[in-house]
Amino acid sequence: MSPADLTRIAELVEAEVNYQLDAAVPEPTRRALGITTGRIGGGTTVSVRNDPTGGMFNKSLGLGVSESVTDRLISEVLDFHRAHGSPMAHIQIAPELLPSDWAEISAAHGLEPGGELVRFAAEVDDVTPASTDLRVGQVGAQETDEWATRLWEFFGVPDQHLIEVFAAVARTDGFQAFAAWDGDQMVGVANLFLHGKSAHLNSGATRESHRRRGVQSALIAARAEYAAAAGCRWLVSEVGKPEVEGMNPSLNNMARAGFTRLYDRRNWIWRPETTRVTTSRS
Repeated sequence: MSPADLTRIAELVEAEVNYQLDAAVPEPTRRALGITTGRIGGGTTVSVRNDPTGGMFNKSLGLGVSESVTDRLISEVLDFHRAHGSPMAHIQIAPELLPSDWAEISAAHGLEPGGELVRFAAEVDDVTPASTDLRVGQVGAQETDEWATRLWEFFGVPDQHLIEVFAAVARTDGFQAFAAWDGDQMVGVANLFLHGKSAHLNSGATRESHRRRGVQSALIAARAEYAAAAGCRWLVSEVGKPEVEGMNPSLNNMARAGFTRLYDRRNWIWRPETTRVTTSRS
């Protein structure tokens, strides 16, 4: 498969995960967080007006795959975020999909360069087996609430609304939650989203007391096995790019598991007070 095809697969499956935030969430939680989603320019855009993380979930992904990125498209994306009260927004576009005049477009809209994410992909059959001394497996329906609770506990954001969002997402068709247990204690969590022949690894976190025991490597291998059984060919994921190479354990786990580094993708940040007034496309 060509690099361009892998880029398309990776960007679209992540964009679909982004969109599912709205599709699965109970109405009271959606209203409390102010969640609104849209499909713009072939990508997906999510606004979370009352984002407990300060803006992390306000994202636009998948742009440039089926429609060229233009000043007009970015105007429409930002008009969406503005209309729904996003406290900020993250626009992430694969580097090969950025137009030649991106510097002018980003400057005109007040987009500021943020950190970078490293995009990984692997064929499911190429993922390296891994194990840990802990029990690793799928999370059953009766354990989903605990799984979502532990996820945000391990991330350091124990917010009840986010717990409700991710518990609902984990119960949605196409998603499968995984965990690691030390006895009867859930000490590691991860999620998998199936989308045709591709699958997306996300939401990996481990309790601090149980890190450096191979938990996430084992969870990657378990999800790869599950995806293969479901008929998927490709696994994709992304992790934060550290300032010092090799200092992000998640990045190291991906490399050890046999994933190929596809590209580094810049996060462009928009804040309402720094943008110009724009007009949506007709």
